[in-house]
Amino acid sequence: MTLIEDTRARLGAVGAWLPSAPLAPPPDVERAATRRLADAGYRSVWSGEGPGTREVFAAFGDLLGAVPDVVLGTGIANLWARRGVTAQKGGATLAHAHPGRFVLGVGAGHAFQAAKLGEDYRPIDRMRAYLSDMDAAEAENPSPVAFPRVLAAVGPKMLALSRDHADGAHPFAQPVSHTPYAREILGPGKLLIPQQTVLLGTREQARETVRHRVAQSLAHRVTAYLAGWKRLGYTAADIDGPSDRFVDDLVLWGDAGTIAKRVGELLDAGADHVLLTPAAPTFESTVDALVELAPEVVR
Repeated sequence: MTLIEDTRARLGAVGAWLPSAPLAPPPDVERAATRRLADAGYRSVWSGEGPGTREVFAAFGDLLGAVPDVVLGTGIANLWARRGVTAQKGGATLAHAHPGRFVLGVGAGHAFQAAKLGEDYRPIDRMRAYLSDMDAAEAENPSPVAFPRVLAAVGPKMLALSRDHADGAHPFAQPVSHTPYAREILGPGKLLIPQQTVLLGTREQARETVRHRVAQSLAHRVTAYLAGWKRLGYTAADIDGPSDRFVDDLVLWGDAGTIAKRVGELLDAGADHVLLTPAAPTFESTVDALVELAPEVVR
């Protein structure tokens, strides 16, 4: 069995994607949340890192030891946070200690993060060089246990890089129509692990979630998301409205059964593993919503 085939089997169909845990709460809050999600049936739990959050490799070392029956994935490990050689060594260390239970998701972040470091934001060039550094580190000191590497990819160039220089892609904040688009570029032999926002509620509540997402993207000049939405055929009017069509495609809303059915549509469209993020105001309420959804969505 290849690494990708083994990863597909370990992940199953549905996982949980949590907001990056801040440094302020004690670590046992994240341990307890991960334990609850594993007990609810989620085969994987993903989260990343950002300003004011814990460092993801150190945190995952703690979580993998504390919750021994779940796969953890970084969504994402930001390349502006560490060198490629450090990311490779960190991934190898976790995979060696916890074989088959770690997926490394790497992303180029956003322009405002590069600007803080005085760097130009050229995500494709930077990611290609970063992966080259990782590969060189692996060639010099091979990992005792192989681990999969997926890229935060939205547009065609990053998806192609995911296909040619990684084990697949981990798209974020994309509508359901992105999944068949991404699968066509990746081909059948690579992992496709999209994050999907869900809401136990109404379309009007989902519309407010979309407005907040659009406002955040504009405020931080996250052009990749905006360009990605338009590339898939959503107009400025769809996004600014937002239109019913855009709302329904960006947020899976309704009761648990309705959400489960739409997750099934994503799997049928080419996703290997769909990561669910409830639209909820706090870390704790996000976990509560995932546990409530689990009897319908976990398969």
